Amino acid sequence: MKFLEIYGNNMIKIRKDRPTNYCVTAAAALIIGLSGVASAQSDEPDAPSMGKALATTMCVSCHGADGKSIGPLWPNLAGQRSQYMVKQLQDFKSGKRSDLMMGPIAKNLTDDSMLALADYFESMEP
Repeated sequence: MKFLEIYGNNMIKIRKDRPTNYCVTAAAALIIGLSGVASAQSDEPDAPSMGKALATTMCVSCHGADGKSIGPLWPNLAGQRSQYMVKQLQDFKSGKRSDLMMGPIAKNLTDDSMLALADYFESMEP
């Protein structure tokens, strides 16, 4: 069954004629978005810009644009301590902590991008 059609320039089309699972759709959209973030990282943006770019590309679907979760399944990230978030992302990346959505996302993050992302969310009002 084909739920998503992937096109160039990181564009996807969610097929409405097939039943979709929100988590599968969100995960696919986030992972596809990683390729755009990787190209942005190659231009070496400053940390706050990188953190915001990562958050709006990868995190918004579950954790909300303002770092406040869109549902009870996902934690709020706004105001979360940076060190804690970096540790959790490192654990997802290494496999020490397991999650079907966060594992693949964390594997594509560098230490610098993890810190930029965590600092961005820490700067938000809880």
